[in-house]
Amino acid sequence: MSAAPFAARLARAHEAMSITGVDALLLSLGADLPWLSGYVAMPLERLTMLVVPAAGSSEQATLVVPALEAPRVTPVPEVFSIRPWGEMEDPVEIVVSLVRRCTGKAPALAISDRAWATFLLQLERALLDATWRTASTVTAPLRAIKDAAEVEALAKAATAADRVAAALLGGEIALVQRTEREVSAELSRRLLEEGNEKVNFAIVGSGPNSASPHHEPTERVIQPREPVVCDFGGTLDGYCSDITRTVFTGEPSRELAKIYGVVAKAQAAGVIAAQVGELCSGVDGAARRVIDEAGFGEYFVHRTGHGIGLEEHEDPYMVAGNSTPLTAGNAFSVEPGIYVPDRYGVRIEDIVVATMRGPRPLNLADHALTVVEA
Repeated sequence: MSAAPFAARLARAHEAMSITGVDALLLSLGADLPWLSGYVAMPLERLTMLVVPAAGSSEQATLVVPALEAPRVTPVPEVFSIRPWGEMEDPVEIVVSLVRRCTGKAPALAISDRAWATFLLQLERALLDATWRTASTVTAPLRAIKDAAEVEALAKAATAADRVAAALLGGEIALVQRTEREVSAELSRRLLEEGNEKVNFAIVGSGPNSASPHHEPTERVIQPREPVVCDFGGTLDGYCSDITRTVFTGEPSRELAKIYGVVAKAQAAGVIAAQVGELCSGVDGAARRVIDEAGFGEYFVHRTGHGIGLEEHEDPYMVAGNSTPLTAGNAFSVEPGIYVPDRYGVRIEDIVVATMRGPRPLNLADHALTVVEA
């Protein structure tokens, strides 16, 4: 991207820092750093940290990065300068020096939620007068509202996942007499062939394993006439996809077909409810009511959805008790499910973006009950 989106994000971060009383952001591992700088830090024992002073400081944001990693950084001089550090230097001392230059006494600092604890502890010992909070108190509400470029990146990732889902629904991916791991590996391979830089997950739960929402694929051989829950996603151009489709290896029982219909209706209700201004809890409630009224409420054991962007799971969360209203640009999953322990499960999931024109589903793969004989 050009410097303009990062400069706009920095301006938003400065405004949020002013509102929350944060004197400096210290961004390390996690998605906050690439969101603001475009650089993804490797999760190494060497410290990488972007020091972001509050608005009005005479100091510019500075990316403290191991010298051997500096060639990986794409400079954005309008947003930050780069301070490579050598093997004989102490990067914590460099960060402390930058903090002291851009803040006063007793600074209020916000550090990445996923920063290594060892660096936080060292910084705390060196900055005894500082108060600390997680950077997400500043960045999470900002990152939850996707700009146009981010929405289109998510749409591109979703379209790639849709093509894999279409192959599954169309019977191109053999299921019966293959193991869950084999099917998971094929889903992963197809995601990579669609241009994803990496596969984030490829859940395949068959038969009784479909009742485990985050089932780890096993050597279980998929049998005829059972449900297969496939939940998969990757990262494409830095942004994540996440889709779930449940297929059947033969005509399902009347009970299972009914459950599928209930989940499909609940998923549609959750999408329809995802209007700008609706509470996140309202989206969860809309999907959950359908399942409750059908008598399966005890078997819907997770929230209706999670935000998505640079991370697979981020704000906002569609869950009871979350009174945050949806804002245009929020992107999240709508994925109700019914899971009857040791018997079977069904889940349907799409990524949705809240817009002023109404909810925009990014996944368009078919929702109809699909029997795959292969």
